[in-house]
Amino acid sequence: MPEIKNVTHFGNKVVQKNEKASMVNDVFTSVAQKYDMMNDAMSLGIHRIWKSAMLDWLAPRNNQHLLDVAGGTGDIAFKFLDRAPLSEVTVLDMTEKMLIEGKKRAEAKRFKDKLNWVCGDALNLPFKDNIFDAYTISFGIRNVTDIPKALSEAYRVLKPGGRMLVLEFSQIPISKLQKLYDLYSFNAIPKMGKLIVGDSDSYKYLVESIRKFPNQEDFLDMLKNAGFENSKYRNLSLGIAALHSGWKI
Repeated sequence: MPEIKNVTHFGNKVVQKNEKASMVNDVFTSVAQKYDMMNDAMSLGIHRIWKSAMLDWLAPRNNQHLLDVAGGTGDIAFKFLDRAPLSEVTVLDMTEKMLIEGKKRAEAKRFKDKLNWVCGDALNLPFKDNIFDAYTISFGIRNVTDIPKALSEAYRVLKPGGRMLVLEFSQIPISKLQKLYDLYSFNAIPKMGKLIVGDSDSYKYLVESIRKFPNQEDFLDMLKNAGFENSKYRNLSLGIAALHSGWKI
């Protein structure tokens, strides 16, 4: 067994830290073509409401530069530019195939001059310090190998006065409801993945990764430890998902 400091979780599996990124990349390469369709099926379309809530809280303004991490298919980028068309968005994703799918969407052509597509790693952002007005990551932070390092990188590239918003699956504080949601997640979602994408294993991992992610309060502490001020969170759909916000001041 490898030393504990050199291992992490890939869903319920214990793997070497240096293996996880390529395993996550394989998952999203596998599901990229039908990723958005599967999101609609899994959440009954509610993920779109959650993303709109994220943009409501962010309140985009013209002439801002947003970094959207793990944003390959462009959902957040397009919503941001719909609200602030004179702004600029850099979409970063570690999976090139996800970026390819994002570039195919009609909105990508409409906002062509306002979008940058970058294949890169949240743990080693290929950007200078203090250059973005906002940083968003939706359903991606739980997939990184080192969450504190990803938060540190987010803090580094934000301008003073910049803001980070994280949308991620979380924990329902009512235990009976959480058990019902777990029953649905572990049984229905991998079957949907098999039917829609032809891949149940990737969605089994994604469900397991949700259960390994810190709860709302613990993740809030991680934001604060990374240096973010005025950090807080809001539960969405009883806590199935949560929005975390923090400022670089």
